[in-house]
Amino acid sequence: MEDEKARLIQQLDESHTKMQAELTDVDTELEIYPGWTIKQILAHIVGWDEAATAALRAHAGGQEVGAVAAAGIDFYNDRSVTTREFLTYDQTVREWGLAREQFKAAIRELSPDKLSAPMLFPWGETGAVEFLVRIFEHHETRHAEEVRKAK
Repeated sequence: MEDEKARLIQQLDESHTKMQAELTDVDTELEIYPGWTIKQILAHIVGWDEAATAALRAHAGGQEVGAVAAAGIDFYNDRSVTTREFLTYDQTVREWGLAREQFKAAIRELSPDKLSAPMLFPWGETGAVEFLVRIFEHHETRHAEEVRKAK
C-alpha cells in the first residue's frame, strides 16, 4: 500500500514540477485566460487542491465533506480566485506549494482500506483515490501547458 501512495504522490509531484517550470521567467501580468493571469491560475489550483485535501481527510474519517462545488464548478473556480485576490503573486506561489503538500499528506494518512475504497470527490462524483489523483495531475499539467503556450 505504501508503494501505491508513493506512486500517487509521484504523479502529483510530476504535474507540480511541470507547472513550476512554467513559473520561471513568466510575466506575472500576462493573461493566460481572459481575466486570469498566472496568479489567478495558481489560486484556482490551490482551491481545488484544498478541496481534494478536505475530501480525502473526510474520507479517511469515514465521512463525506460534501460537494464544495455544489453551486457549480464555475462558481467554485471564481470563489477560489476572488478569495485570494489580496495575496501577492509570491504569496500565491507559496500557498500553491503548501496546498499541494497538504494534499500529499492527506494521501499518506489514508489507511489501506480507505485508499482502495470509493470516495466522494469535491464536485459530487464518486470514485477511487487513484482516479482523483489522475484528474488533479491532468488538471495541473493542462494548465502548465496553457501557461507555456501563452508565454
